[in-house]
Amino acid sequence: MAEETSERRWYVVRVQSGREEQVAEALRRRVASAGLQDSITDVIVPMEKVTEIRSGKKTVRDKKLYPGYIMIEMAINKDSWFLVRETPGIGDFLGLKEPIPMAEHEVAKMKAAQAADEEDKPKIKIDFQKGDSVRIKEGAFENFDGIVEEINPQKGLVSVTITIFGRATKVDLEYWQVEKS
Repeated sequence: MAEETSERRWYVVRVQSGREEQVAEALRRRVASAGLQDSITDVIVPMEKVTEIRSGKKTVRDKKLYPGYIMIEMAINKDSWFLVRETPGIGDFLGLKEPIPMAEHEVAKMKAAQAADEEDKPKIKIDFQKGDSVRIKEGAFENFDGIVEEINPQKGLVSVTITIFGRATKVDLEYWQVEKS
């Protein structure tokens, strides 16, 4: 067992991949039923909002930042240690022999990402990289094939080189106007 501390710190715990939310919720229920809210104060599955195009429709979804891991704010003592370790779906704490608490700058970064308002612009998921062959599916150059030259995820723009009348021409397009060919 880890060394007991009364100070609450953030720890990273391995969980079954794909079940992060269920495991986190199960741990929250177990903490409440065991009355250990003073020892285990927070359980987070870090997420970010991502915009992507599926079947021609723009969708916003939550994407796990660290698949297979959850973050727990806790003071390690005998009861809290065993409660976490015995929760179904939880593997173990990150660290060799002892759990290693997260660094303060990592905690601040995680909390800032979690505290981002719903109004914040979601990140854009662009499924191609520089050098990929793509087909333009909408706009003035519809059905042209080209090569991705640059990607600007902040603006959602993709620069593509296409051949028009035998000459290579670079055009800037919205990310949703292009698909992998």
